[in-house]
Amino acid sequence: MKKKQRTSKARALSAAELDAMHDAGADVSAHMDLARAGRPGRAVQRVNVDFPVDLLREIDQAARRLGVTRQAFIKVRLADSLVKSTQ
Repeated sequence: MKKKQRTSKARALSAAELDAMHDAGADVSAHMDLARAGRPGRAVQRVNVDFPVDLLREIDQAARRLGVTRQAFIKVRLADSLVKSTQ
């Protein structure tokens, strides 16, 4: 007769238990399904924007100076601009 193999599954934790483990520096990754993980409120929608070539060159230079990608530079500058316009 074959013996059933036990699979080791991490038990479900409450949010308070998970927070306490994290705060103590414990590895909590065994309690997460990273394949289904997401960033709440950070849905992405792709858009296409046409830039004049001269402006794009300036954007690329500024992005290189900061050591970031063109896309990251544009996102940060747009976010900064929106914050300033709502103040």
